[in-house]
Amino acid sequence: MKIFNTLSRTKQEFIPLEENKVRMYVCGPTVYNFIHIGNARPMIVFDTVRRYFEYKGYDVNFVSNFTDVDDKIIKKALEEGVSSDEISKRYIAECKKDMEGMNIKPATKHPLATEEIGGMVEMIQKLIDKGFAYEKNGTVYYRTRKFEEYGKLSHKNLDDLRSGERSLLVTGEDEKEDALDFVLWKPKKEGEPYWESPWSDGRPGWHIECSVMSKKYLGEQIDIHAGGEDLVFPHHENEIAQSEAANGKEFSKYWMHNAFLNIDNRKMSKSLGNFRTVREISEQYDLQVLRFFMLSAHYRSPLNFSADLMEASKSGLERIVNAADHLKFLMGNAKNETMTETEKDSFAKTDAFVHGFEHAMEDDFNTADAAAAVFDLVKYANTNTDEESSEEYLKALFDRLVKLTDVLGLIVDKEEDILEEEIEKLIKERQAARKAKDFARADAIRDELLEKGIILKDTREGVQWKRA
Repeated sequence: MKIFNTLSRTKQEFIPLEENKVRMYVCGPTVYNFIHIGNARPMIVFDTVRRYFEYKGYDVNFVSNFTDVDDKIIKKALEEGVSSDEISKRYIAECKKDMEGMNIKPATKHPLATEEIGGMVEMIQKLIDKGFAYEKNGTVYYRTRKFEEYGKLSHKNLDDLRSGERSLLVTGEDEKEDALDFVLWKPKKEGEPYWESPWSDGRPGWHIECSVMSKKYLGEQIDIHAGGEDLVFPHHENEIAQSEAANGKEFSKYWMHNAFLNIDNRKMSKSLGNFRTVREISEQYDLQVLRFFMLSAHYRSPLNFSADLMEASKSGLERIVNAADHLKFLMGNAKNETMTETEKDSFAKTDAFVHGFEHAMEDDFNTADAAAAVFDLVKYANTNTDEESSEEYLKALFDRLVKLTDVLGLIVDKEEDILEEEIEKLIKERQAARKAKDFARADAIRDELLEKGIILKDTREGVQWKRA
């Protein structure tokens, strides 16, 4: 299995630190609003990486954090007149709903930054003791130049950063020893949440959070650290500097980064009016379609989101689901139970599609080519089965299809469709709950219907619904 390592800028054979085990850390979102489709890409990509490792028999310890203390969270809390804790808890819950809709497996551990402050204070003190950090007026800074390998991940040179790329400098005040030094701990401002430390009542810098959470739940060395390419510098570069200075050993063997997501060939931004949340997408499509769309390109390639591409993904996913449904229908009506010799030969030919799928995934997780192998299997199943096929043959094809699509996180073995009367009954119950201001119940009903492939749309004329 080969992985493109950002550190070496080459594809490298994956060799785990411990046989048959993978320790993997993925930077999670800062929770101050609904997650957007840019957040969704690394979630889907690295969930699929995890699923493939598990498919190959690895025991995967998968850790992905929630940043629940941050300037943006504090700003949102002040705007709403509530605590930062209330904002972060609300949007962690909303994020988990969206993740469930995208069929993202819960991490082995989802640590919260605010619950790991003690470990952060300890690591910062260790960096001070080793001479890698210093305190000025309650703020603790990391001495970037003290870490000789700084820049090895982003392939940036410290002197170039200082002279030719001022925009990349970490912002700070005159009290820093060097403009490139970054913050490990900062004193509180009026109205902000804070924690006690030997230097000041305050809160940690963003970079130290991941170093500490990764160490606590995965150990001093990990196999894979992953995230969006926007995190390479300065976030992941700073994580390496902190972790390797504190622990005295290589932090992560492999670094994986997904490319950006554009919308209609433009960068997503609120100012351009093309900012799309996952929740908004869920009102138009089953989130399985979004997942399939995200896997339609290699994770290191830029991906363009558009209505046409989403429709194409919807059609492609329907082809796979329809093939699975057809096999189930034939199974339910099959006359013969066991495979004939001809069917055994026919099923053996599908080994080629499995090999194609695995070859694609083992070449730096090429999900686009893996999906093409699934389509080859779908076409074969459609053209090599009929009413005379045996139940055993049909089930073998069905199980093979389900096994491969499960690696991609696609649910093709869906439950029977919900009846219209049941839909209308739940919509009435939701309306009553909203009238009674029981919004939690109303949201729960919407989520329940969405799981069953029913999309609700609130209009002036009333609630409209459609099947995804």
